[in-house]
Amino acid sequence: MDMNGSERIEAPVETVWQALNDPEILRQAIPGCESLDKTSDTAMTAKVVLKIGPIKAKFEGAVELQNLNPPHSYTIAGEGKGGLAGFAKGGADVSLEADGPDATILTYTVKAEVGGKIAQLGSRLIDSTSKKLAGEFFAKFGQLVGNSVAAA
Repeated sequence: MDMNGSERIEAPVETVWQALNDPEILRQAIPGCESLDKTSDTAMTAKVVLKIGPIKAKFEGAVELQNLNPPHSYTIAGEGKGGLAGFAKGGADVSLEADGPDATILTYTVKAEVGGKIAQLGSRLIDSTSKKLAGEFFAKFGQLVGNSVAAA
């Protein structure tokens, strides 16, 4: 499954880039994220609880930042195992472009794959849930970064 979109964030590119690399901001923005811990400059471990249709699953996995081109783009790739519910893996290519001096256009392309019980739910439910979760993440991320700039 692939999806893409963009979000205008009321903050300069450098600020958005720093936030994309801040585990605390990412943890707050990722729907259902219970923990996100940095294990190196480019790796993190995560625990996320998601409800997809009738299945509620707790995923534990690893997240890695790749193809770093600060402060313009990177790829965030991850894989999580949800026990009997199955697994999810995928990534997002994220790029930042200045929109004037105080705003940034964040563009993303997400690729994801699921297996196990979750995959049996049907592609329409999985696609719509994935789009909803991606939309929630980028909207919340933009709000968190915009609010931190406004507070400063």
